[in-house]
Amino acid sequence: MSTRIYVMTHKKFCPPDDPAYIPLHVGRAGKEDLGYMGDDTGEHISELNCYYGELTGLYWLWQNLDFDGNIGICHYRRYFVDEKRELLREADYERILSDYDVMTSRAMTLEEPYRAYYGQAHNIRDLTLEGEVVRALYPEDYPVFEAVMNGKRHYFGNLMVMPRKLFDAYCEWLFTIFAELGQRVDVSGYDDYHKRLFGFLSEQLLLVWITARGLKAYESPFRITDEKAETQELKLAVGALLKQRKVSEARALFYGILKVRPDVRLEHSDLLGEIPIIELILYICECEQARGIAGMLSYSDNLRELIAHVRNVRGIEKKGAALEKEDADYLRETKVSDLMLEVLARNGE
Repeated sequence: MSTRIYVMTHKKFCPPDDPAYIPLHVGRAGKEDLGYMGDDTGEHISELNCYYGELTGLYWLWQNLDFDGNIGICHYRRYFVDEKRELLREADYERILSDYDVMTSRAMTLEEPYRAYYGQAHNIRDLTLEGEVVRALYPEDYPVFEAVMNGKRHYFGNLMVMPRKLFDAYCEWLFTIFAELGQRVDVSGYDDYHKRLFGFLSEQLLLVWITARGLKAYESPFRITDEKAETQELKLAVGALLKQRKVSEARALFYGILKVRPDVRLEHSDLLGEIPIIELILYICECEQARGIAGMLSYSDNLRELIAHVRNVRGIEKKGAALEKEDADYLRETKVSDLMLEVLARNGE
C-alpha cells in the first residue's frame, strides 16, 4: 500500500470499508480508549488537543509514522469524494497525485476577505499575531500570507494528501510557526471552542504554504457524512424544552449556545439547514405566547414537525394570491397566525 488516509476522530464511528483508511484517535491522552491507534505514544502533543484539535494527530504522524508513501488526513465525518460523491479509493489518490503535488479540499469562495470572515467567529488578534510570526520566521512567505488573508478563497477542514517528503516539510513549517505563536497568544479567557485556535488558524495556513511554494494542488470535492455533534445536541435540547412549552427558556438556550459555539450554524455543521428555521420558530412561538395567540404550539410542540410546518407555509406563501383551496385549508386548520406569516415574509429564504 503506497497511500494511507488517516481518519482523525475523538469518538467512535463507522470507518470506511477500505484498508487505506486508518482511524486515529486524536487527543487520546487521559481519555477513554476507543480501540483505535492513538496520538499519545512516542513523541506527541496529545495533551494539547484542546488547543490544536485534529492537529495533534498530524503532529503524531509527522514524528512517529514509519511510512514513505502518500499520507492523507481526513475526518470521521469529512471525506474526499469524486464528482459522483463516491468515496475516493487508494488507486484514485495515486492517480491524482501522479499529476499533482498535493490534494486539498475544494476551495470555497467567500463574499468578503478571509480576514473579516475569520473575525466573525474568532479573535482577529490571533490572526494578526500569526502574521507577525510568519513575517519573523519565514519572511519570504509573508507577502503570500497577506494576500491569502485578504483574499476570498479558503480551504476547509484540514483535509490533505501529499507525498511523505512534502508532508514532513509542511509539518515542520506549520509546527514551527505554532510553537512561536503559542508563546505570544493568551487563551486564558477563551472557552473550550475558541481555545482550538491552532486548528482554526491552520486551515488557511495550508493555502499559504501551497501558494508560497507554487505547488500544484488538486482541489477535491468532499462529503460530510453527518451533522456536527454540537449541532445535533442543540436541536435535541431546544426540542426537549419546546415539548415542555418552555419557549423563552428554549430561546435563551439557543442563543446561549450560539454565543459560545457559533460554528453550529455553519452550513458544514447544520447540514439540513434547520438552525435558521429553529430561530424563527422560537421567535414566533415567544411572540404568539406573549400575545395570547393560539398559533404554532397549538399545531405541534414537536420540533421536527414544526420545522416541516414552517417549510410548508413558506411554500404556500410563495404562491402569493394564487392559493388553492387545499393551501387555504392548511393555513386555517393549522392555525397559522398573521404574525407567523408576517415574520416569514420578513425572513424569506
